[in-house]
Amino acid sequence: MILIQFTGLSGSGKTTLAKNVEHLLVEKGHKVEIVDGDIYRKTLCKDLGFSKDDRCENVRRLFNVGQDFVQSEVIVLMSVINPYEDLRNEIRQYDFVRTVFLDCSIDNLIKRDPKGLYQKALLPDNDSNKIKNFTGISDVYEVPLKADLTLKTDSEPESVSTNKLYYFIIDNITNAV
Repeated sequence: MILIQFTGLSGSGKTTLAKNVEHLLVEKGHKVEIVDGDIYRKTLCKDLGFSKDDRCENVRRLFNVGQDFVQSEVIVLMSVINPYEDLRNEIRQYDFVRTVFLDCSIDNLIKRDPKGLYQKALLPDNDSNKIKNFTGISDVYEVPLKADLTLKTDSEPESVSTNKLYYFIIDNITNAV
């Protein structure tokens, strides 16, 4: 089976595309599990903060959950920012892992801002509502050097990105058999 490790800034479309492609895959009879960083931050990873070590531990825990699903012949869509290239490469060492980069400019993410997070990250330092250590603004995001698929989510329609991702997954599970 396959595990897709999404990477991309907040608001780039990771969860949206994961849900879209999950629907298409399930329609075709595939078993699919979305391992969503936002959801697991409230349960399995609720003890973690946003330091580099905690972010890495968060991704490793999600990957361990994903591995269990892969062993059960389930397609895993791991939707998490995953900002560090060395950690993505650590996970890529497994032959069932593919990296999908959702490329969207900061300017477009600030305009979209579906959760209002960029607005809070851009507040003055003395504002108590300011989000500190926000990936892509006040914390590092390393653009992947070796993504297996790059989706330009700020310049192509959601349906185009969804179809590209769907056929990428289908090709990879077909070639793995």
